[in-house]
Amino acid sequence: MNKTPLKSRRKATTRLTASSFEALPDSEKERIYQEIDSKTSAQLLAKSKPLTPRQRAKWNRAKKNLGGRPKLGKEGTSIVSVTVEKRLLREVDAYAKLHGMKRSELVSVGLVRMIRTSTGKAPVADRSGRRAAG
Repeated sequence: MNKTPLKSRRKATTRLTASSFEALPDSEKERIYQEIDSKTSAQLLAKSKPLTPRQRAKWNRAKKNLGGRPKLGKEGTSIVSVTVEKRLLREVDAYAKLHGMKRSELVSVGLVRMIRTSTGKAPVADRSGRRAAG
């Protein structure tokens, strides 16, 4: 088995990508695993380099998309506790399910329609990109 460090056996310009790693023989993959596992986190940290500005920008973009609920509207949402008769709530849930909506979406659409009907104009939330009531 070749004991030469991985870096000295590869060209400095050659990067080991996931697909090129997968193409390696199992014995070579195992040797690379062993080489990495033999180092302490302090040794690995000492060999690491700061991100370039391009890498930092890419990392920051990736961090922004790490899950969570999508933001609705420009200002997000608020949780509101509302008392509703049980029979009406069953009807609301059935209607929402039939139309492929969430309960909160149906309530929001209903509120937008009420405001639009009484004032003659769309509410601010409706103008900010929220799903318009049709």
